[in-house]
Amino acid sequence: MTETIDAVRAALDPERRAAFERRVEREAESLRGDVAAGLFDAPDFAVGLELEGYVVDEDGSLAAAPDHLFDIDGCSRELGVHNAELHTAPDVVCDAGLRRQLGELDATHSTVQRTLAESDRRFVLDAMWTVPPSEGTVRYLERGEETDGVFLATNMRPVPRYVALGSRIREANGGRTDLDLPGLASAKSMLVESLATSMQPHLQVPDPDDVPRYLNVATRTMGPILSLTANSPFLPADRYEGEWAGDDGLAAILERTPHELRIPIFERSVDEGSNKCRVPRDVETIDELIDRIASDPTLVAPPDLDDPVESGDPTGKGDVGSDRYPAFGAKRGTYWRWVRPVFGGDVPRGADGGPSPDADEGSVRIEYRPLPTQPTLRDTVGVQSLVVGVLVGVDATDHPLATLPWEQGRDSFYAAVDDGPDADLRWVTREGERTTATGRIYDELFALARRGLNELGVGAETIEWALAPIEARRESAHTAPSAWKRAAVRDAVADGASVSAAVREMQSTYVERSASGVPFAQW
Repeated sequence: MTETIDAVRAALDPERRAAFERRVEREAESLRGDVAAGLFDAPDFAVGLELEGYVVDEDGSLAAAPDHLFDIDGCSRELGVHNAELHTAPDVVCDAGLRRQLGELDATHSTVQRTLAESDRRFVLDAMWTVPPSEGTVRYLERGEETDGVFLATNMRPVPRYVALGSRIREANGGRTDLDLPGLASAKSMLVESLATSMQPHLQVPDPDDVPRYLNVATRTMGPILSLTANSPFLPADRYEGEWAGDDGLAAILERTPHELRIPIFERSVDEGSNKCRVPRDVETIDELIDRIASDPTLVAPPDLDDPVESGDPTGKGDVGSDRYPAFGAKRGTYWRWVRPVFGGDVPRGADGGPSPDADEGSVRIEYRPLPTQPTLRDTVGVQSLVVGVLVGVDATDHPLATLPWEQGRDSFYAAVDDGPDADLRWVTREGERTTATGRIYDELFALARRGLNELGVGAETIEWALAPIEARRESAHTAPSAWKRAAVRDAVADGASVSAAVREMQSTYVERSASGVPFAQW
């Protein structure tokens, strides 16, 4: 405890933070030079994935993950003690690479489930937990101790960086964060963010100078892709008791609660006043992008970084990658934009499964962050493939999507947050015309994805294998998982259940269908 408190104090120390900012500037200058020298050029497009979820007990209630779970390769800790993240190594985009992404994910997921089964627990692929532990949601999220002015949430992992960030955000918000959600008006700590889980495809771009163009296009794809994938329309069931319990309560909940609830929860839970979590503005050059990250508000100095006053003078030592720029990498970690770059990383696997020829750790990839965790692994890799294909397809066809005004791309995204598959989307067609016709937008979205994957050498059979589970949602009864969840709760309430009971019933059905592995479009 004392060691954690001391590390948090160091992270919050103004002098240390100022020294950290100076180190970030030095590393940013070195990074710009290395990018210009070609040290971050890569031979291929490559793809990887992060997939978050949560642990439940045999009754379906939220539960802590045992520490030994994280001895499994490809499984990492997250903010809450109930959270876990699965991740894949990067693969060059090709037939074998895309299929290997699913194979690796499936192997890790199976090992996680077997390990959890030993203690009658399971890992759930979902974007928000809705069955609370026995102590209740608010008690679970707010229980903790304040020591020497530092609040330690009981159910948040005692990582000094997490605690320091939470302390800074709490201080900026006067001790509570305003959420303004039906059933959850405010939160005591950043742990509320652990309600939500997500998936993040990563796309390595061979030429760093192209990254800004891909990022600008990515912001304009977020609305349509999220409208197909929204998956978090409800808070935990016990937040819908009392005034929210009946028909009128459900009507108010459905009116005021977005299809993708995790977006406002994350944006508000980490907001210290500068709106750090948001849709990024368009950017023209890689140098400008590096400058934006370096100048973004610093919340804390990473307590696990070497002394930021004396260290961090990059002089060419070490590998070209994140280890060479630890301060800049830490700064990028709180550059909470819904799409953002990552510098450095593992060497991707080639078509034969070995290291990609001529590749090294000097690369830049796009982290695509606005998407919720999907119900199954097949859905997950389908969405990953859709994102990769669309971003490459827009570039390969010189599609005019980037001419959509940034404000309309942003509004399209938040429309999908609010209304899921019924969102008022914005798009530019291949003829350069603006449209709000959802069918036309989806037509182009999947056409671009096929073209992009084909451009990267993926065969027709693998393209259909990858995209079919997501494209089939267009013809399913409920286009996005959020719509299925809302309909299930609405039907149960109409049959006489309380909202709380209906959410629990819906969640039980969701977990069983998710565990079956049958893609969502077939539910």
